[in-house]
Formats: sequence, C-alpha cells, structure tokens
Amino acid sequence: MTSATRFVLLATIATIATLGVVACQKRSAANQTTADSAAAQAVAAAPDSFRVAFETGKGRFVVQATRNWAPRGVDQFHQLVEQGFYDRVKFFRVLPNFIAQFGINGDPEINKQGERAIPDDPVTQSNRKGTLTFATGGPNTRTTQLFINTRDNRQLDAMGFAPIGHVVEGMEVVEKLYSRYGEGAPDGRGPMQGRIEREGNAYLNRYFPRLDSIITARVVKD
Repeated sequence: MTSATRFVLLATIATIATLGVVACQKRSAANQTTADSAAAQAVAAAPDSFRVAFETGKGRFVVQATRNWAPRGVDQFHQLVEQGFYDRVKFFRVLPNFIAQFGINGDPEINKQGERAIPDDPVTQSNRKGTLTFATGGPNTRTTQLFINTRDNRQLDAMGFAPIGHVVEGMEVVEKLYSRYGEGAPDGRGPMQGRIEREGNAYLNRYFPRLDSIITARVVKD
C-alpha cells in the first residue's frame, strides 16, 4: 500500500523557526476521503461536556472536553476513552515549556484499531496553556494522538490545531512528566514514533524506561 508519512512542523512564536514533529503516522492518501467519511459515520456523538480523569505515575489530572469547541474531535476522544484506548499509554514526547504528547497504544494490534482518521474541525479556541488538542499531519488526519499545551501556543491556531478541552485539575502533574529524552529521533534522542507503532511498549520500556504512563483514563461519572 502506498502511504504518506505525516510530519507537522511547529513554528516558535519569536522566530517562526521549525521546532519539531507533532505527529508521524502513515496513511493512504488515495483512500483518505473514504476513510474520513467512514470515520465520521462510525463515531457516536459525545455528551456536550464531560470530564476525563487520567491516573498517571506522577498523579492525577482531569480534562474537561467541550463538544462545541470541536465536535468531531470530542466525539473521537470520548469514544477512545470509553474503549480504554489510552490505558497504559506513554507520554512519549514531552518538550518542556511546549507540549506533552501521547496517544500511541502500547499494543500494536490495539493501536491499529484507532488508525481511522476523522475530518477536521474549525479552530474555535486558542491553544492556550492547559488545552488538549489532537496532533495532526495535515488536513483530515487526526486519529489518536493528542498533546497538552504546557504554555500558550497561539501560533498553532492558524495551523489548524483545534483544542477539544482543557485541564481543569492537576496541571502541575502534567508539568512534572518526564521530559529529559526530548525530541524524537532523528531530531533528538527521544523515541521513534514508527517503532512505537510497530513494537509498542516493549520498545519504550527497553530503551526509554523513565517515560511516564497513563495508568487509566476514564470518563468521570456524575
């Protein structure tokens, strides 16, 4: 199958210089329209607003998702959480004073089940500190990867990064996530996303044992 590797280059506020890769996932360009349509039909509508509690090795943080911010993205997030997709997932790309990224399942077979991309949402909110946003590699390529902004990253707004929610409890936990591996290879010495997808947590546990993990991610019941 012919596939395209997704790369998103993020600009710094001051210099507009390239900072790094937000997502690196392979998708079939020829089948993109069909996949987007199927994904849109398959994902059920989420509640208008709901909270998700993330239990991690560093503590607990809570995200509030708001559907009218980005309906398709919030629907996708809700479904993945309800399926337990983010359990035992690593924060594989934590860049201080920028983002904390996660969303590749530690089991390659489970990860493949989340590869359906969803259509884009308009950007209605800014990527302020604490917002949760899907990683993307171009139009209509959001799947499972997300990042939490650990500073105001308003330069991402014009690039089409649409926040789906924000951290309402435990931002200090997010800011304590292990970050010393830095940017992923080949630009840094952090994990290679392609190998995470192929080998899962076995690869991360062997070569990047200090990465923090999500133990569970659950919708908070009223």
